Amino acid sequence: MKNNYTVAGIGELLWDVFPTHKRLGGAPANFAFHCAAMGARAWPVSCVGTDPLGRELLDELVKLGVKADFVFESQVYPTGTVDVVLEAGKPVYDIREATAWDHIPCPLELKKLASRLDAVCFGSLSQRSGESRGSIRSFLHNVPSQALKIYDINLRAAFFSKALIEDSLKVANVLKLSDEELPELATYFSISGSPLDQLEQLRSQFELKVVAYTRGPEGSLLLSENAVDDFSGLEGKAVDSVGAGDSFTAAMCMGLLKGWPLSEVNLFASEVSTYVCMQAGATPKLPSDLISKVTTDTVGRT
Repeated sequence: MKNNYTVAGIGELLWDVFPTHKRLGGAPANFAFHCAAMGARAWPVSCVGTDPLGRELLDELVKLGVKADFVFESQVYPTGTVDVVLEAGKPVYDIREATAWDHIPCPLELKKLASRLDAVCFGSLSQRSGESRGSIRSFLHNVPSQALKIYDINLRAAFFSKALIEDSLKVANVLKLSDEELPELATYFSISGSPLDQLEQLRSQFELKVVAYTRGPEGSLLLSENAVDDFSGLEGKAVDSVGAGDSFTAAMCMGLLKGWPLSEVNLFASEVSTYVCMQAGATPKLPSDLISKVTTDTVGRT
């Protein structure tokens, strides 16, 4: 079985600015970081400004061991920032507009990267501007049909619409969403019933290979055409949940690429995201026992 997978996360790369400090952020970059930690060749695809914050972001990627070959630089737009405040452990975001990651280009070398991917992750926020939306769609068009195209929906207030979500679902083959996001899709697409019923309707309507539904401390549910796995979650004292969902997506991606049963994918993704929740920041170093599960195929419930 292939082990050295090539993956990318395309979209926002920015600084999460907390009241006392700042940290590298952006769901696609967090996804790429965690996939790299689990043994993949992983690239974030984004754009930063040619300003001190941009140079600092590039330096931070290098420190984290993340490839920055496809992080472009804009001489016009500033590096993105997001003011983050934690309320009861959950992040509340104030996202700056008209930033470099709203203007991601899609040159030939980026399309060549797309053509050799095993998996890509994209979201909604990075498609709020026409230029980045067009580049992301062009990039996805060049990704092989058999690759995982993971739409980690990540809805942020004022930066999404039914049309954007529907178009994204049409080009994805894996959907990841939370219990806070499902009601929005239920309204948009007139689906009803239990959460499982609604997820199955989404999976069927958009011909998705897998749908992942996260419920915070209440666990997660994964479903495909032939299987459903409902995992009740793991014990752990949360420090902050910034980036936990991105780590879940990355771990799920690696498990799906390795062909694990949904039950093993769900367990591993839950273990990784729970660990990240128990650390400060979105990109803590994962412990070796977690990494070894994906590098040696030893995951399993006891």
